[in-house]
Amino acid sequence: MEFLQKNLIYFIPLLGLIGIMVMAIKSAWVNKQDAGDAKMQELAGYIADGAMAFLKAEWKVLSIFVVFTAALLAYSGNIHEINGLALHSSWIIAVAFIIGAVFSATAGYIGMKAATKANVRTTQAARTSLSKALKVSFTGGTVMGLGVAGLAILGLGGLFIVFLQVFNVVSANSTEMKTAIEVLTGFSLGAESIALFARVGGGIYTKAADVGADLVGKVEAGIPEDDVRNPATIADNVGDNVGDVAGMGADLFGSYVATILATMVLGQEIVVDQLNGIPLDNLNGFSPVLLPMVICGLGILFSIVGTWFVRIKGEDSNVQNALNLGNWSSIILTAIACYFIVMFMLPPHLHLRGVSFTKLDVYYAILVGLVVGTLMSMITEYYTAMGKGPVKSIIQQSGTGHATNIIAGLSVGMKSTVAPILVLAGGIIFSYAFAGLYGVAIAAAGMMATTAMQLAIDAFGPIADNAGGIAEMSQLPPEVRERTDNLDAVGNTTAATGKGFAIASAALTSLALFAAFVGVAGIDAIDIYKAPVLAALFVGAMIPFIFSALCIAAVGKAAMEMVQEVRRQFREIPGIMEYKAKPEYEKCVAISTKASIREMMLPGAIALLAPIIVGFGFKGVFPSVSSAEMLGGLLAGVTVSGVLMGIFQSNAGGAWDNAKKSFEKGVEINGEMFYKKSEPHKASVTGDTVGDPFKDTSGPSMNILIKLMSIVSLVIAPYIAISGMPKIKAQQEVIKEVRVMKTIDGNGLEHIDTLKNLLDTIPVKP
Repeated sequence: MEFLQKNLIYFIPLLGLIGIMVMAIKSAWVNKQDAGDAKMQELAGYIADGAMAFLKAEWKVLSIFVVFTAALLAYSGNIHEINGLALHSSWIIAVAFIIGAVFSATAGYIGMKAATKANVRTTQAARTSLSKALKVSFTGGTVMGLGVAGLAILGLGGLFIVFLQVFNVVSANSTEMKTAIEVLTGFSLGAESIALFARVGGGIYTKAADVGADLVGKVEAGIPEDDVRNPATIADNVGDNVGDVAGMGADLFGSYVATILATMVLGQEIVVDQLNGIPLDNLNGFSPVLLPMVICGLGILFSIVGTWFVRIKGEDSNVQNALNLGNWSSIILTAIACYFIVMFMLPPHLHLRGVSFTKLDVYYAILVGLVVGTLMSMITEYYTAMGKGPVKSIIQQSGTGHATNIIAGLSVGMKSTVAPILVLAGGIIFSYAFAGLYGVAIAAAGMMATTAMQLAIDAFGPIADNAGGIAEMSQLPPEVRERTDNLDAVGNTTAATGKGFAIASAALTSLALFAAFVGVAGIDAIDIYKAPVLAALFVGAMIPFIFSALCIAAVGKAAMEMVQEVRRQFREIPGIMEYKAKPEYEKCVAISTKASIREMMLPGAIALLAPIIVGFGFKGVFPSVSSAEMLGGLLAGVTVSGVLMGIFQSNAGGAWDNAKKSFEKGVEINGEMFYKKSEPHKASVTGDTVGDPFKDTSGPSMNILIKLMSIVSLVIAPYIAISGMPKIKAQQEVIKEVRVMKTIDGNGLEHIDTLKNLLDTIPVKP
């Protein structure tokens, strides 16, 4: 036990390495599976090449951003004092930023590489059985899940150990520890920055291709989805990888890191009870800082165990139930293990910002986080799954045309915000009641502990979608497409639940980051009665709307280019419709690549620059209100608005998509059966086209937006802290009125004596 206490910190990166090793084993297994015939491999090669072309183009642009930002961070890290306030940073924050950016990009690359290998192998497996197809596609998703979680724990744990040595940290509450944590925020900033561009850029790419392919292929030409004759079909399948796989991988990598970091920042402030000068946690007071990393590291192991339960037996088996069993297994194991981890690591009592709590209270907060994550997934599944009431309502209203389908989808999306927000509110209240702000942060860490499993379930969907596309383009027997469609339909639901999970974690993480920002910035309260703070609150609430508008407009612009190109090829290349000529797939891939890189810049700039503009631009402008308070108002507005927008858009898009897919097996509307190519089906295609940028571009970007703005604010907080503001005057000297005394001496002469001037200092409230 003593050995474990002394070396616990070194086990954290080891857990990350275990995740990466298992990932490598599973990746090798996927690569060994049969990749099908030459035509299937040729099509899969187009998809893989297109995905790599996008990533290379994206990385070229982002590398410039990373170098420029790292230079700014290195410069700011060398500033050690502002207005008499000591700053706890170092130029090494630039190194942490670069490592975070590289790890985030690597996480997306690992997922994309695994998906482009697994898709064609899933198609080939589907020629055998549904069970085999599920095994291959889910294992491909597991590669990404373990890669993301393993890299995050390895990066955070390894850097933390290095920084403890570099800055000679001996105490958890020391200034050296503040420096180590401040520098570590650079890792999270790098991860979230890349995640935002990867998610937005990938989302624009995939939906531009998808919308263009659907509008011309399915609606105008009347050919099936993923038909090999459609010039945009390769770009569409590439988009599934760069958006739903690489984008989601970078997204949850950033969420994972930000959640752990926020808990560490608050943990560093916790005062641990001592006996004879020795902290009672037997970890020199470091236990609240290490706890989130240990929980998430062990969560990797429980996620690995959970993957063992994802099995089905026959063609009629329920794929969703198999995935749920694996998810539930990992969650239950995490809940049990956390009790023993908390009891072992934490001291009996802890104190943070005037709130005292016990280690059992911390465990209860973790349970709250696990419950919130589970409920969010269940609620999202209800609103987006086939056969459920909300999707059925969209189907029914498709019977009266395109407009009523749109109305129904918007209604479902708006209604779907109620239950998740109530669950989130309850989670915040209960976790705070148990362990204060640390309880909210550790609840988010508990929720994120099974990220590897959540990502495996999420990434399985795009792999199945690609597998169906390859089956269609290769003109394989109908039963193959039926099996891949079965997986794809479940994948739509798991993708939606994954986005709900990401939004929930972002809400709790942002609150924890917000609390950390308040502490570093020296704010006692954010008073909305102050006009500048209220103005900043409104501006913050507006940002998710303009961000979403830019993302959706970008998809629209790129889709128009795609539609025109597909129409041109149908018109100018004779023999496409008769399978006598091959479309120019590469031109559609190039359109999506260029459009996504071009259009992702402005939304990304808003997220990065808004906190900087408010924090530094309004510093000292209002004598009674600090820019830190205004920035706090901005963060509050963007968090609340962003969470609502994210839930609304993701759920509306998911419901629209599954309403469309329901027509493949036939649906009953007012006693009459309708199938594909019917008028109600065409209305559902329109709804799905509207919902595509909702669920895959702007909606899932909301959670990165609110976390990235919070992290940027946390990084600049020391430079705009209230205690560093120049006071109007801490003290003001006032000269008293001069007293004069008149006297007459013995000779009758008059004398006037002026007393010495008296100086008093009177405190004046700044």
